[in-house]
Amino acid sequence: MGNRQIQIITNSLDETRFLGKKTGKNLDPGTVLSLTGDLGSGKTTFVQGLARGLDVPDNYYITSPTYTLINEYPGRYHLFHVDLYRIENHADFDDIGLYEILRSDGITAIEWADKLPQDFLQEYLAIHIDIFNDESRKISMAAHGLRGENLIKRIMEKKWD
Repeated sequence: MGNRQIQIITNSLDETRFLGKKTGKNLDPGTVLSLTGDLGSGKTTFVQGLARGLDVPDNYYITSPTYTLINEYPGRYHLFHVDLYRIENHADFDDIGLYEILRSDGITAIEWADKLPQDFLQEYLAIHIDIFNDESRKISMAAHGLRGENLIKRIMEKKWD
């Protein structure tokens, strides 16, 4: 089956953004990314890079949609940036349109995805960010489904420069 999981150490915000950009350049339509990690671990920083890899125009500043819950950005594929930090119960998923977004051909990046019910997502790339210190992060990517496996393979095949 190939690589189902990789771990990458980044040593700066720029390196975390670059990994996000590299990931964004390799995404297929309809890909879902679940992002987990402590507050301040770099989930939004990763999504900033992801947006650039999806050719979201530079005049769009990527911020965490903590209060709006979902931000949408135009690009090569439509990017839906979802933040579940303030979601209280699963009934709210319907209210914010999460089900429709997940059925679209856009790219969906979900921060605080650990708030989703188990088995809510069928095929996705799980990204967990651990804080080492002020600058360094351990980013673990685990594929759940063929789309995620292919993505990990493409990321590993390309150079970091």
